[in-house]
Amino acid sequence: MATAEQLSLRVFLPCFLLVAICVRPPLSRAAARASDTVSRDQPLSGGHRLVSKGGKFAVGFFQPDDTAPDRWYLAIWYNKISKHTPVWIANRARPISNLDSSELTISQDGNMALLDRLQSTIWATNITSNTSVSNSTVGIILDTGNFVLVPSSNTTDFLWQSFNEPTNVWLPGAKFGRNKVTGHTTRIVSWDSSVDPSPGYYTLLIDPDGSNQFIHQWNDSEIYWATGNWTGSMFTGMPEMASYPKALLKYEFVDNDQESYFIYHINETILTAMFLMEVSGQVKGVAWLESAQDWVPFFAVPKAQCSVYFVCGSFAMCTENTFTFCSCLRGFNKQYEGNWLYGNPRGGCTRKAKLQCGANSSRNTEIDGFYTLSIANLPDKASTSSIVAASADACKQACLNNCSCVAYFYDDSCSLWYGDLINLVSPDGSTGHVIYVRLAASEFFSGSTKTGKPLAVWALTGGAILIAIIVIAGVLLVPMKKIYNKRNKIEGCLVVFSFRYLRTVTKNFSEILGRGSFGSVYKGILPDGTLVAVKKLDGLSQGEKPFRAEVSTIGTIQHVNLIRLLGFCTEQSMKMLVYEYMPNGSLDRNIFASTPVELSWNVRFQIALGVAKGLSYLHEGCRSCIIHCDIKPENVLLDASFKPKIAVFGLAKLVGRDFSRVLTTMRGTVGYLAPEWISGTAITPKADVFSYGMLLFEIMSGKRNSAWHQQNMKFFPVLVATRLQEGGDIKALFDSEIMQDANLHEVGRACKVACWWIQDDENTRPAMREIV
Repeated sequence: MATAEQLSLRVFLPCFLLVAICVRPPLSRAAARASDTVSRDQPLSGGHRLVSKGGKFAVGFFQPDDTAPDRWYLAIWYNKISKHTPVWIANRARPISNLDSSELTISQDGNMALLDRLQSTIWATNITSNTSVSNSTVGIILDTGNFVLVPSSNTTDFLWQSFNEPTNVWLPGAKFGRNKVTGHTTRIVSWDSSVDPSPGYYTLLIDPDGSNQFIHQWNDSEIYWATGNWTGSMFTGMPEMASYPKALLKYEFVDNDQESYFIYHINETILTAMFLMEVSGQVKGVAWLESAQDWVPFFAVPKAQCSVYFVCGSFAMCTENTFTFCSCLRGFNKQYEGNWLYGNPRGGCTRKAKLQCGANSSRNTEIDGFYTLSIANLPDKASTSSIVAASADACKQACLNNCSCVAYFYDDSCSLWYGDLINLVSPDGSTGHVIYVRLAASEFFSGSTKTGKPLAVWALTGGAILIAIIVIAGVLLVPMKKIYNKRNKIEGCLVVFSFRYLRTVTKNFSEILGRGSFGSVYKGILPDGTLVAVKKLDGLSQGEKPFRAEVSTIGTIQHVNLIRLLGFCTEQSMKMLVYEYMPNGSLDRNIFASTPVELSWNVRFQIALGVAKGLSYLHEGCRSCIIHCDIKPENVLLDASFKPKIAVFGLAKLVGRDFSRVLTTMRGTVGYLAPEWISGTAITPKADVFSYGMLLFEIMSGKRNSAWHQQNMKFFPVLVATRLQEGGDIKALFDSEIMQDANLHEVGRACKVACWWIQDDENTRPAMREIV
């Protein structure tokens, strides 16, 4: 069984960081016997490296892209980590073309200098010092990752240090801020692409206006995120700092007459981690995961990728929670497609067909058209103007009359956009705007339209076909109300609802029940009085996978503890799912609300037992094993009698009975994720077992597992595990009102089982059938 100390870490870190801590091998005591010093007599040449005394960091030459053999850089990396990720680069904007004849040495003026085959200076430290010092300087790589230039007689006197001139990485122990005496400001700047370390467009630095906050800038101009001011213990925009584990991470903000800076330290006996500015404009905290042999992100700001300014470039849409988050608008193609492949889509998109500006007259039929585009927020306002227009048609005509106008928006007033559209973000399904994007006429029609005859022929033909389809449909298809009435007689039959029908039964989607990661849920009433919940999935592409997952799993099975899918809709680019209505909503709303429902121990125990039975059925009772992959309070719904039903199967995975496990991409919710999600191993139903164990603790306590630490108390699973080990009174850990009618045998059993279920090793966790 996992120890109390192991359990306590889960409240502080995402599960994958916990795995990194647990599987991290002990540091080797045998450091590489390479020199840590470069001098005039001992320069560093291509093919060789410097290694810090403890063997932790190395300095050498590297290539970011094997396809470009003529681009070499002098860099620092973690020496004992197999993946040599540069944490500092000297010549990031000026690569070396010939490695064999290049070297890092100490120049005549005492500076470290990188020379090419012609002995030209590619990079240098550029410090000035007196003659006696300059004749005896050396460069040393320290175990902190700091590369320093020092007098050979006093190696603690840093004449220059790489910590003052970081590239895209901020290492532990490095001051990050502003020297008020010299005016020097440290900053980290993104790479231009994943294979090009030259300075990109995104920068993190301390506020140049003098406030005690850090800002994210695009192109040294637009501020798109800020930490908020320092309060003495945290930044106002980062309240989660209050829960950071002091045993793992220590930090402070220093502000005096000499300097203003932030510094952090990682307990590196437990974890190797750092912060870096990504190509995509997010600052991420990453930790080395030995089992995955890779750096794994555990922190990102801004949290929303699409909040980054100009992240997708011009005429491109940004969609959250997708691997390739940028996509071109209709009528546009990727510009510099090679850059997109290397994580740099900022070149944006370019038109497939030119606008027919000069031809937009009543005598010419090739008039530019517009298509509707739903977005979360209106585009950047730098290139917009507002005009007086009496109607939407007048606003549209005003845009057509201006050759530079690319889009318009009308909402009692008319807004026109000129030049490029930037910072477009997909709506989240609940809020947003509709703009009208201008495209060439050829994007709407094929063939010649000057005479109008080909278009007319196609219109007549298409109309005839459409009429035929309608007639056939009217003969062969039963009206929707009759279909729904019949479905009660044919168990397992899913109804194909029309968009118009669902819009009617939900009163134009007017009563929202909740919002989730895949869309919004609305209340509806069918003609026979049956209450339903209609989930409208967000985005055509984003909603496709969860839609298929829901229909292929919950649409084919039935169980008293699983939500029942009644039907679906797939028209007008919409994806909607129709479920039975659950009057008591989700479990989290009942136990975590500011005024939670008073659920007795017996009700809580029955909820826990019902969820366990539902999971057991998914794992063992279906034709294929179904792994839910996202068990949490939000995905457990309660009927009128508070009987639980597992819902939200958008991340579910089917496993054939001939297979015991399946490889799949990481999915789920931090705080409920099993360790094997990150370890790179295939997934089994035991991943759901772990999530259920974390859920069970919350059902019993009535609090988020993380909430205990926020109240300066031990992590609840730790309290339970410690009390069980000590043989103490388990009942005393719970609210007295919850325990009024509690069965002590049930309480003790539930606590032991919960601890059993959240063990790191999946092989030691029981199957759901062993409990229910």
